[in-house]
Amino acid sequence: MSLKLPQNLNSGLFKQGYSSYSNSDGQINKSIAAIREIHQMCLTSMGPCGRNKIIVNHLGKIIVTNDAATMLRELDIIHPAVKVLVMATEQQKMDMGDNTNLVMVLAGELLIVCEKLIGLGLSAVEIIQGFNMAKNFTLEELDKLVVDDVVDKSSPQELIKVIKPVIASKKYGSEDLLSQLVSEAVSHVLPKSSQGTIPYFNVDSIRVVKIMGGSLANSTVIKGMVFNREPEGHIKSLPEGGKHKVAVFTCPIDIANTETKGTVLLHNAQEMLDFSKGEEEQIDAMMKEIADMGVTCIVAGAGVGELALHYLNRYNILVLKVPSKFELGRISRVCGATPLPRLGAPTPEEIGIVETVKMIEIGGDKVTVFKQESEEATRTSTIILRGATQNNLDDIERAINDGVAATKGLMTPNGGKLLAGAGATEVELVSRITKYGERTPGLLQLAIKQFALAFEVVPRTLADTAGLEVNEVLPNLYAAHTVVSGEDEDVAKRECLFKGVDILKDTTDGLTDVREDGIYDLLAPKKFAINVATEAATTVLSVDQIIMAKRAGGPAPPQAKKPGSWDQDD
Repeated sequence: MSLKLPQNLNSGLFKQGYSSYSNSDGQINKSIAAIREIHQMCLTSMGPCGRNKIIVNHLGKIIVTNDAATMLRELDIIHPAVKVLVMATEQQKMDMGDNTNLVMVLAGELLIVCEKLIGLGLSAVEIIQGFNMAKNFTLEELDKLVVDDVVDKSSPQELIKVIKPVIASKKYGSEDLLSQLVSEAVSHVLPKSSQGTIPYFNVDSIRVVKIMGGSLANSTVIKGMVFNREPEGHIKSLPEGGKHKVAVFTCPIDIANTETKGTVLLHNAQEMLDFSKGEEEQIDAMMKEIADMGVTCIVAGAGVGELALHYLNRYNILVLKVPSKFELGRISRVCGATPLPRLGAPTPEEIGIVETVKMIEIGGDKVTVFKQESEEATRTSTIILRGATQNNLDDIERAINDGVAATKGLMTPNGGKLLAGAGATEVELVSRITKYGERTPGLLQLAIKQFALAFEVVPRTLADTAGLEVNEVLPNLYAAHTVVSGEDEDVAKRECLFKGVDILKDTTDGLTDVREDGIYDLLAPKKFAINVATEAATTVLSVDQIIMAKRAGGPAPPQAKKPGSWDQDD
């Protein structure tokens, strides 16, 4: 009698290489364990005192950052449950630009508290229902926790109120200088609008140019554009004090080539001389037409021929080559010019105006500056960043991009509503959601209470990374947010909303009033983050089986070189 061994149940269903994990095998617990690892990594990077991570990607590039979206983008994560959280973080980065760490940390914390509920015997459906009820209640309560509103969205002081906390969470210690730079750059491109109207703002209007050397204090803002290259000809700058006409060409500035191949039959040397002389006269006539229109600066999106450059130098026209079509579009917006696809004299409507075009040297790098003076309107401004290392400059640029994205959120309708920062809003949510859970009948109240408990991760992490004693700060914070019934109950309820974690350690109880330091969070990104984090957590929780195909690609090449294998000649 032969012995029959049990085979895999799906062995005849899928191709070879498939693997299947179900809840009977503890799939959900394994997924939560994987999420706990990535959650712990992002947890220590949260807040102003969050730690940086050094990531070496598959190309060998070194990234030093504490931004969750950047870390997760550079890591090659293959676990499908973790990828759901990564996609949620990327969505937050794309739509809001800030609170990416909050999405990953909150979603991970929600799944970690789920383990306890699953152990108590609650089904995934009951936990998901409870989480969705708690999420809807939280989004309603956030509207009631608004403590301030930005009315004048064009004011630099009001912009700093929004930008400074966002940058402080990434580059703590440099937030005053960086927020000043961002607000100045934004104020240059915001159109002058009447009181009460929302000005139009595009994040592409703010550019960042990184130049090695110097320190962050040497960084400046240019009302216009800066290019990391010098002009092509011997004319490097235009005289200051006047307005210069600019023509932008997307085609090569040279003799036009025919689409099809052609043959020119020359019978003698004189015909060859006449042919080359005719080319010279033709390009000379083109350049003279451009110069007769008063153009003193040409921006070329393609190549510049040597003969054309010779005649442009003769007519004292400055030539700058800009290979990027995106940069070409931005310089057109700065000058008000129309990019021309054909070489020839532009019409007056197609010509742009710029006041200053000059080449300057910054830290050994020669750059070309296109600048509009104070009375001229511009649609692009540039922040010139200085720093000692490339990694530091990259991290500062990411912090500035977050600050600019916060400005974009501010310019939306109802985008000026502010919540108290420093963990004050999260602690208030813990108590309010817990009370809501106690009023909810049935087993759903267990899920709602655990949902509330997940918000405690924010003040706990802020206190932990700042070096405070968590077991002392959290009870003090809960006590400060507890209102004793009395005659001034409404005033006390309002005042307790401003009590947050003091990372500067200026007080004995570890608490601070957020109004003194101006620590505020925008309402819209916070709402979006809670919504996205809850959806990601419930998506992972609703999965009862993971079926993974074999990864695409051929066999891996052998590490040791063997004669006669792979691409070696036999």
